[in-house]
Amino acid sequence: MPDQSKPFLPDHTVAFLSDPYRFIGERCRAETCDVFETRLLFKRTLCLSGPEAAALFYDLNRFQRQDAAPEPVRATLFGKGGVQGLDDAAHRQRKALFMRLTHGDALQGLLAHAADAWRECADEWLVLGEELVFYDAMRTLLTRAACRWAGLPQAEGDWPERTRQLSALFDEAAAPGLGHVRARMARGEAETWLADLIEDARAGRTDLPEDCATWAVAWHRDADDALMPPRIAAVELLNLLRPTVAVSVYLVLLVHALALHPQYRAPLAAGDSVLADAFIQEVRRWYPFFPAVAARVRHDFLWQGQFFREGRRVMLDLYGTNHDPRSWADPEAFLPERFLSQTPTPFNFIPQGGAEAAGNHRCPGEAITVALMHQAMQMLLQHLEYEVTTQNLALDYSRLPALPREPLCIRVNTVRF
Repeated sequence: MPDQSKPFLPDHTVAFLSDPYRFIGERCRAETCDVFETRLLFKRTLCLSGPEAAALFYDLNRFQRQDAAPEPVRATLFGKGGVQGLDDAAHRQRKALFMRLTHGDALQGLLAHAADAWRECADEWLVLGEELVFYDAMRTLLTRAACRWAGLPQAEGDWPERTRQLSALFDEAAAPGLGHVRARMARGEAETWLADLIEDARAGRTDLPEDCATWAVAWHRDADDALMPPRIAAVELLNLLRPTVAVSVYLVLLVHALALHPQYRAPLAAGDSVLADAFIQEVRRWYPFFPAVAARVRHDFLWQGQFFREGRRVMLDLYGTNHDPRSWADPEAFLPERFLSQTPTPFNFIPQGGAEAAGNHRCPGEAITVALMHQAMQMLLQHLEYEVTTQNLALDYSRLPALPREPLCIRVNTVRF
């Protein structure tokens, strides 16, 4: 099959990083296409957007994940050797571990720890009586919940350090200069901490509850029936802890949406569970969270006139697909009601990846995200009286992850538990 790639392509890394959520989708719409080729980080890259492109991207016969994510992402956000870079039987076996730990009794256990952390933190906020940077407060709260759920031994004074380490893995992974260096350093520190703990648990030098996440990761066997090396086990344990703490981004965006659309507060506070689910799904659709995911082409093929060469990196636009006008009427409007009359598909609603989680590469932590958002909504509207004190709520789309340009602050006036 002839290679139809363009002989010369300029590098668009700077343009992508300056507007990571809208770069792919806007160019696809401008060129009336679902795929285009460019260079990112000096590598030829095919960029995809839209539901048909998403269905293509999750065809496991055409794409693989090994070495797909750029090295800076693997060195900070994902870790090296983790489930995101596995394929076929190795991926299915490792993914089964994550499905067990993000659903059912394991999920209920996490929610119980998160509820305890809400009560503890709310009392502290009330005593403090000052404005809270809500993002900071949520990262601290979710770090407590995640570490306790995982069965990790923690002293009370450890929380700031653990919050810093876990937050840096997602909050500074794409930061320029020293921010990215801090993310790499935090990755090394956290992996060493957890690898040592897993080695101690396997050697019987420390006790872990058999129903905790750390125990499950420590004793998980891969497709070759071998235990994971301690460093890889640490990477996978961080692939549970890091995304749980990263839900703090969605909780900030939830409060942001409640502030901008106050007409929904009364029915949500009254316990309208159907509207609550629709509101949360619209937050996940409308707001920017993770801009794109990557894969590599398994073998040569043509699609929509574009040549896909074996080994070439491909990036699927998550944000643009969630805003594609072919799938969503008035996609730039925040309309929770759309989820009351429209059932999304695995390829047009992809805030945390597409297809399905168990056998493909959709994020298994999606259930955790939605459950923690439901819990936060209940806490904020039924157990707290608070006011948003930030004046400028404009979002910074150049930031990864995107957040309000001015830190979203609240003041807690009343706590009812």
